[in-house]
Parts: sequence; structure tokens; C-alpha cells
Amino acid sequence: MTNLEGYKIRKAKPEDVLGLHNVYYITWLDTYPNQEFNITKEDIIFKYESRLDPEKLVERKEKISKIGKNEVLLLVEKDGVVVAVCNAVQDDVCNELRSIYVLPEHQGRRLGWNLWAEAKKIFDPKKETLVKVASYNEKAINFYKKIGFESTGEIIFDEKFKMRNGAIIPELKMIRRPINR
Repeated sequence: MTNLEGYKIRKAKPEDVLGLHNVYYITWLDTYPNQEFNITKEDIIFKYESRLDPEKLVERKEKISKIGKNEVLLLVEKDGVVVAVCNAVQDDVCNELRSIYVLPEHQGRRLGWNLWAEAKKIFDPKKETLVKVASYNEKAINFYKKIGFESTGEIIFDEKFKMRNGAIIPELKMIRRPINR
């Protein structure tokens, strides 16, 4: 798809599942532990090690192979190694940027910006775009503000982000309004 200083952006394929897993795992360990909300490194390690179960890997490969025209799962690779990932979906109500994760050592190289530029190609420009971000992840919140999102002030506690210890990562809902309302 896109080439940028040795980095390549492309759609993810089922065989990328371990590379994608690695990006999620490392970025979660780097970003989400938080004493105030009782999000521990141990819980994140447990969450991601359990996702390496062979049956779960097969399920995730199948899910990747069934991505439709209204969804995109992109990755950035350098020298054949996955270093960033982005997932975006357009539905009947809105556009949703589900995630942008960049390995810490590759941040600051505009990979997030480039993933955003590719992902939004599937969006309906007349619809609002939503993103949810850990409420304490100031770095990501500032990034989303720079690409046009604003905070709604709404905090969500989604069970899918529940840790083994019962803590849930609080998410801030952000919105990007259509340019031509």
C-alpha cells in the first residue's frame, strides 16, 4: 500500500496474527499499567499469554480472513517485522477508529498519522468518527486531538477490557465531526 522510509503499510493477512499480537502485547505493557485504576502488568501479561492458545490463534486468523469491505485491519512493517497496527470500521451509524498501536521504539515517526490517513479511506465523510482511548493515556488523547478528535467527556467501562483482578480500563469517548456538516 504505502511505503515510507523503510516502513510499509498494508492490509493484515491471517498469517500476520503473531506479529499483530506482539504489537498489542508490547504496547499494552508500555501504556496501560496504572496504579490508580489497579491495572497491573501481571494482568496484562496474563491476558496476552492466554491469547496465544492455539485455538484462539486459529479463531483470530479466521476473523482476519473474514474482514469485509466496511472494515480495515492495517499494519506497518519494517524489515518484515510488524511494528504498528490500526483497525477501523464503518457502520450504518458512524465511523469507528478501533485502534492505532505503534511499538514504543517506532513512535514519533508519523506511523500513526499514516495509518489514520489509510484507515479513514473506508469512512463515510458525512458521518461522525468515534474512538475510545484509555482515559489516562494522555499521549494517545493528544494524538487524537491533533487529528481532529475532541473529548465527549464520557467515560466507558467495557467488560472486554476487564482484567483478571476485576479492574477495567476506563475509556474516554472521543469524536471527530464531519468536516461538512
